[in-house]
Amino acid sequence: MGLAEYRRKRRFDRTPEPAGGKSAGQAGARFVVQKHAASRLHYDFRLEMEGVLRSWAVPKGPSLDPAQKRLAAHVEDHPIEYGDFEGIIPKGQYGGGTVVLWDRGTWHPEGDPVAAYRRGTIKFELAGEKLRGRWTLVRMGGARNADGKQWLLIKERDDEARAGHGSTLVDERPESVTTGRTIDEVAAAADRVHQSKPGAGREGRAKPASRTSTSLRNPRADPSKVEGARKGPLPEIVKPQLATLVSDPPRGDEWIHEIKFDGYRILARIDDGRATLITRGGNDWTKRFGALAAALAKLTVRSAILDGEAVVLRDDGTTDFQALQDALSDGRTGDVVYYAFDLMHLNGYDLSAAPLLARKRALAALLAGRSPADAVRYSDHIVGSGQEFLQHACRMAIEGTVSKLADRPYVPGRGTDWVKAKCLQGPEVVVVGFTEPAGSREGFGALLVGVHDSKGDLRFAGRVGTGFTQTSLRDLRRKLGTIEVARPAVVDPPQGETARGVHWVKPTLVAEVSFTEWTRDGRLRHPSFKGLRADKAPRDVVRERTKASAPAVRKRAAAKPSAFRAISPGEVAGVPLTHPERVIYPGEGVTKLELARYYESVADWMLPHVAGRPLTIVRCPNGQGAACFFQKHATQSMPSAVRPIPIPQDDGSTAQYMEISSIEGLVSLVQMGVLEFHLWGSRTADLEHPDRIVFDLDPDPSVKWSAVVGGALEVRERLTDLGLESFVKTTGGKGLHVVVPIRGKTSWPAAKSFARAIADAMAGDSPDQYTANMSKARRRGRIFIDYLRNGRGATSVAPYSSRARPGAPVATPLHWDELTPK
Repeated sequence: MGLAEYRRKRRFDRTPEPAGGKSAGQAGARFVVQKHAASRLHYDFRLEMEGVLRSWAVPKGPSLDPAQKRLAAHVEDHPIEYGDFEGIIPKGQYGGGTVVLWDRGTWHPEGDPVAAYRRGTIKFELAGEKLRGRWTLVRMGGARNADGKQWLLIKERDDEARAGHGSTLVDERPESVTTGRTIDEVAAAADRVHQSKPGAGREGRAKPASRTSTSLRNPRADPSKVEGARKGPLPEIVKPQLATLVSDPPRGDEWIHEIKFDGYRILARIDDGRATLITRGGNDWTKRFGALAAALAKLTVRSAILDGEAVVLRDDGTTDFQALQDALSDGRTGDVVYYAFDLMHLNGYDLSAAPLLARKRALAALLAGRSPADAVRYSDHIVGSGQEFLQHACRMAIEGTVSKLADRPYVPGRGTDWVKAKCLQGPEVVVVGFTEPAGSREGFGALLVGVHDSKGDLRFAGRVGTGFTQTSLRDLRRKLGTIEVARPAVVDPPQGETARGVHWVKPTLVAEVSFTEWTRDGRLRHPSFKGLRADKAPRDVVRERTKASAPAVRKRAAAKPSAFRAISPGEVAGVPLTHPERVIYPGEGVTKLELARYYESVADWMLPHVAGRPLTIVRCPNGQGAACFFQKHATQSMPSAVRPIPIPQDDGSTAQYMEISSIEGLVSLVQMGVLEFHLWGSRTADLEHPDRIVFDLDPDPSVKWSAVVGGALEVRERLTDLGLESFVKTTGGKGLHVVVPIRGKTSWPAAKSFARAIADAMAGDSPDQYTANMSKARRRGRIFIDYLRNGRGATSVAPYSSRARPGAPVATPLHWDELTPK
């Protein structure tokens, strides 16, 4: 195509857009995506090819969801140097509007890219800051695309794909990869306007706005009006205020409560357009958080000190410390978000003596009007109701909460003006050794860890064998290999058989773990690795003791027990348990009490699926591994929390089935020896009309997991083509369930016929992979797509139900992007 069409459309005497002429790099070396707010917002996707940037306009922007095939209109080629273009093209010019450089990197085609382009199918891999992995551009056919300009941009299925996420990437990552600004911020700043009028400067570009005191003053955040504020110079550094661990949040409206983030505590010092980021331990991490420092430097302040947490967010909005570690390791600092929760200095005023609520009001004013997707965000709070707030946080899988006295100043160091309560305990530990990997695992088997006691001695605290990713296993093994030593650093190392094969290391690495409790002999129970903490010195790692009440919280009333703790050793959710110590999963040592507590903790997620549906249970009175049996009919001995419901039978009789609607119902059935919960596909209120269709992918033992994942994704894709949304869960075995919610008055026969049609179609298209025949002989080497779950009276395992199988597995709902061959 060349640059003739590009040059024909532009007046280079009126705009400094590049005319072309820069020498091109190797074909296929560079790609850019420019977000362009012209007459309509779109994304210009450009690949370096034949000395130009071959270009496509993608109206909705790229999607990481392979099911989302994005329309891409082929437009004129652009010069190579256009890939650095960001700014405002004034109205009246061609393409008038605002442009930001949304992504950039390199691209690597499969085979000859020019030949592929001419054929109309280009397969390639991207290595950008936002877009990565395998992609395809394909030219659409048909008479309606006679000019060949309509293409599709498609994400291939790989580790970078995010099934079910649609436009999540462009919604959550609107910022420029060069300046960190959004398209609105570039437009508002007007410091990169490409003028068309004579005399606008040699390059036709306005000078950047100067950083005057007026431009850096936010009238909504006037520090002179903050109660307790006093004039003072910007300090070089402020030591952070720290919270004391307590068993329960304090009561009373004098307390405010915030979410406890799972990231790095960062103090941000801003001075005349430059931000410095300091960790809790006083280390300068400005370079390490480069994109975040740039975002903080753009706040409308002359000088400030903020307190907050640097985090990486999961898709559901919760924070993920391991993802933060991976982002820093890969240099993806654009993924990091800063939640600011305090403000100690602002524009020449020291606010540390001001009451906390006054400081937070000034902070909220400072950050007001920012996009929810900005890298710098305000951490809100609630007043009072601390225990309820903690319970909600735990239900959302948040680490915990921090409670603060609303009228107190900012006091560096640990005290009781701030207290924290956790859903799961999550201390730091010192890595003191590791074991060799077993089976197919790579890297190492488990970490041996320790903590310092009150005398300063480093003591063994157990082994951590779960929570690792392939990346963390590989990176940690490399670090461990450089610090291996002959003798243990702990004063009480394991002895005998338990020490066989252990590699000891220098105590220089600090890890954060989550666990359920400390054992009597000072070991972590069920620890899981969360990540390394580079912001804490090993000598500072001591066992953190929980205080039932601190001096500042003694005036509160006695706290009620947590909703996630038994009232007495043999009681959960008000239900007495007989023999709570009985081991019901002998291979794992799980007791009846622990299973009951598990169901109590997941009840808020599980009950919406279970309540109001006929129920079938699997009872194992003597635990997993002993005799078990299915039960679908209620008996007179059922506990009161289990309600009998009459259901007409085919022979004209009526049978009494079971239904529960509360935590008490779940725990009561655990008391009866229930290890599995199975559900009808309809609700009790409308038995004859199912409201969900279940596809049960049941693989032959020889089928690989990756094939099962592929089968579930294919079911989803076929359903999506029919306009149906679907969800996925594990079964507690090797299979998967794909579940489709439906509305209306679908009959059981219609639901079953629909499911069979999908199963038959997949088996017909890929007979070597799938079968719709339940015969064991027909399943050999294939996946049975079981549509029979959709008949009247048929059941499927409930989400979050345990299974009566070795390993104590659970049928777990997943996000589609969590469903990978890993």
